[in-house]
Amino acid sequence: MADNEARMTIIEHLDELRSRLIKSIIAILVTTVICYIFSNQILELLRSPASEYIDKFVVFGPMDGFIVRWKVALYGGIVLAAPFLAWQAIMFIMPGLTDHERKFMVPGLLAMVGLFLFGTFLGYLSLPATFHVLIGMMGSELEYLPTANSYVSLVVFLLLSWGLAFETPVVILALVHLGLLTPQTLRKQRRVAYFVMFVFAEIITPVADPIVAPMMIMAPMVALFEISVRLADRIYARQQAEAALPTTSG
Repeated sequence: MADNEARMTIIEHLDELRSRLIKSIIAILVTTVICYIFSNQILELLRSPASEYIDKFVVFGPMDGFIVRWKVALYGGIVLAAPFLAWQAIMFIMPGLTDHERKFMVPGLLAMVGLFLFGTFLGYLSLPATFHVLIGMMGSELEYLPTANSYVSLVVFLLLSWGLAFETPVVILALVHLGLLTPQTLRKQRRVAYFVMFVFAEIITPVADPIVAPMMIMAPMVALFEISVRLADRIYARQQAEAALPTTSG
């Protein structure tokens, strides 16, 4: 009887997973279609940071225009649907969480979305300088003929890199909450963290000035790291206080 109940529980979980996957796929399809309708505007938005060097994109096949537009639409659709996808994932794992853990799910989701958008916005602002240096490095011997596919792939990669980099505070606080990381460790490794952030800023902003421009990008990342350390102190202190509470036996 117990085996049958366990089997039914697994089946119910699989049904719920299938239901949420179907909803997520439908959401991506809807947002992708919406982005395809506005693909001209999205392509122009992506081209704008390099408009000094790019008047029009180059394609080599009759289907390339359609493929590139659907590629842009799919990327945009996933970004638009990301909050809904994250919510579906949270709702799936919610039954297995404690009441204390559930309190942080919605704020955590909002923080993830907000930080990703903030990082993506800063990444977009850095694109003009990035292309200025990259195209300038070609010199007079090379002529830049921007294919739509390669350009869109590069821009999307850079923007995603920025967005994911700004998810660091959420990851840090999650690790502290799970007991896999402590504020003391964060402080001991602060120099390492700063170095990694500076290297990342150097890679993302390959401008002639190797100090000022990367520091302008690094500053918000450092601020987010320090805020994470302060919040980690509170989480860790609360966990220690709860662990010190005497247990009562019945």
